[in-house]
Amino acid sequence: MSTNSNNIEKMENVKGNRPPLFRKMNYILMGVGALLLLIGYICLSGGKVPDEVFDGEIFNTRRIVVAPILIFLGLATEIVAIMWHPKAPKTDNE
Repeated sequence: MSTNSNNIEKMENVKGNRPPLFRKMNYILMGVGALLLLIGYICLSGGKVPDEVFDGEIFNTRRIVVAPILIFLGLATEIVAIMWHPKAPKTDNE
């Protein structure tokens, strides 16, 4: 029993000394990525058109070019935000 409690104490010490997984820059990048995704999906959306009427607005540049680019940039920003890890500051010993 005592070895189990010692292992638990060691695990708690290891957890207490680790830095947070995400830092402020990660959250800023995640917010920017989410905003780009939101803007991209808003640009992609459009008004409802009855079935009997053809509306050429569904093929405009905003929906065909701009919105997919914004969505792609938003997804890429989210990936960078998750993978971003700042470099550790150099010490005098290095």
